[in-house]
Amino acid sequence: MGMQEVMEGNQQRVEVNILLLGAHNVGKSALTVRFLTRRFIGEYGDIESVYSRVETIDGQEICINIWDSQFTQVGEKSCCISDKQLQWADGMILVYDICNRSSFDVALQQLQQIRRSRKPSSVPVVIVANKRDLQRHRNVSSEEGRLLALSQRCGFFEVSAAETYHGVLLVFHRLVDLVRERRALRKTSASVRSIVRSVSAVFGKKRAE
Repeated sequence: MGMQEVMEGNQQRVEVNILLLGAHNVGKSALTVRFLTRRFIGEYGDIESVYSRVETIDGQEICINIWDSQFTQVGEKSCCISDKQLQWADGMILVYDICNRSSFDVALQQLQQIRRSRKPSSVPVVIVANKRDLQRHRNVSSEEGRLLALSQRCGFFEVSAAETYHGVLLVFHRLVDLVRERRALRKTSASVRSIVRSVSAVFGKKRAE
């Protein structure tokens, strides 16, 4: 699947698939609902869902599909990310709770799985440290999150889904921008390869003559 372009009349709409990952109770659903509705809801059941929203970014309509994944544990090992999720996603948001050290470890494990499964350059990842409003309970410093993101070439945001809509909006818009940039680079690379093949074919033909 991946990102697709949908033609509606003369309007070109781009589709972006975003996968939300992270341990249980880090606020994935709260971030999703805050982005979709501007409202904050603190309690959710264990429901895995895909949501869609159309945004206009830089004058272009973007259909953003969000897969709010459910985190499960199998024995001692975490059942992280399925092949289906990895193939579906154009970009990923990895969420951890600044008050929960083990959720940061889960984010690291999931990031390592992503890097093993897909080339680092093929899928943009944004790391989100959630629950910034609970500073007095903080167990993971901002520096740790930023260093992880820097070392793995990821975006990084520290937000509070409970307190602000704008910070959450920036997370999703930044990832959409990264996906579009990556797609433009792929198009440019494909065009260059096509030109090289054409030139090689012409010179090959001349040599043959």
